[in-house]
Amino acid sequence: MKIVFMGTPQPAVVCLQRLLEDGHEIVAVYTQPDKPVGRGQKLSCPPVKEFAEKLGLKLFQPFKIRNSEQISLFSSHNADVAVVVAYGKILPKEFLEAFPNGAINVHFSLLPKYRGAAPVNWAIANGERFTGVTTMKMDEGLDTGDILLQQEIEILPDETAIELTDRLSILGAELLSMTLKNLDKIQPRQQDDTLATYAPILKKEDGLINWNLTAREISDRVRAFQPFPTSYTYFRGKRLTIWCCRQISDDSILTAKPGTLIHISNKTLRVACGENTVLQIEELQPEGRKKMQASDFINGWRPSRGEKFSSEIAG
Repeated sequence: MKIVFMGTPQPAVVCLQRLLEDGHEIVAVYTQPDKPVGRGQKLSCPPVKEFAEKLGLKLFQPFKIRNSEQISLFSSHNADVAVVVAYGKILPKEFLEAFPNGAINVHFSLLPKYRGAAPVNWAIANGERFTGVTTMKMDEGLDTGDILLQQEIEILPDETAIELTDRLSILGAELLSMTLKNLDKIQPRQQDDTLATYAPILKKEDGLINWNLTAREISDRVRAFQPFPTSYTYFRGKRLTIWCCRQISDDSILTAKPGTLIHISNKTLRVACGENTVLQIEELQPEGRKKMQASDFINGWRPSRGEKFSSEIAG
């Protein structure tokens, strides 16, 4: 098939590579414009751009797509279908209807659950045991199009959003391949809007740890909010990022308020959480420092039992 591919991050590269392996003709690749990153604000190109340029694919990075010039250009590609994987812009109706087979999207959730920009993160954050991938016919809504194929996988107990995204990328590429091979046979089915849940784009403040949550809920969010926004708290007025932790059983919690350090040994750092639960912190990162094991933090910072992690800088 002749395909216009639209995608931006690394998971989209996995799908694009599979399309090429399957022998499809990629007549154009659309990705987000380069963005300034870091303190130096150096321009960084999307993974899809880097991949497309290596292969000499026709590349487009429009800042805006909702204008007559871009709509006309898009239609001129004369493709059979558009394939969209985490492109990062909502497509206008003219894009969706430009080609005979419309636009097909690969979404990393079991729609209608977790419509939106961050389905992998919120599935983990909300303690889901299962998630998956959906291919769908795109319409003008936010992930509301008719479902083509779906496949479910289990979320592993200690899996971060980075690790789960890697697995879903491979699954998504396979499901996309199956979808295109059987496009004329698949019966699209409408989503049940009454079952819809949402996965809004992540904000920095989502990562601030609320110690009134249970240890399991906090642990889930720590795994979910990697690489962004990360999960953080404040200790002695400094920001402290938590990278790895787990819920444990500990009877010393009985009188401690959430956020209180209740157990400190040479290698172990435990914090009281909501509903009399306990979180053991295993890897963390003080502001301005590299990641370190809990034992290194204990040796360097000498925290005391009874000190508190805070949701405020002044804590």
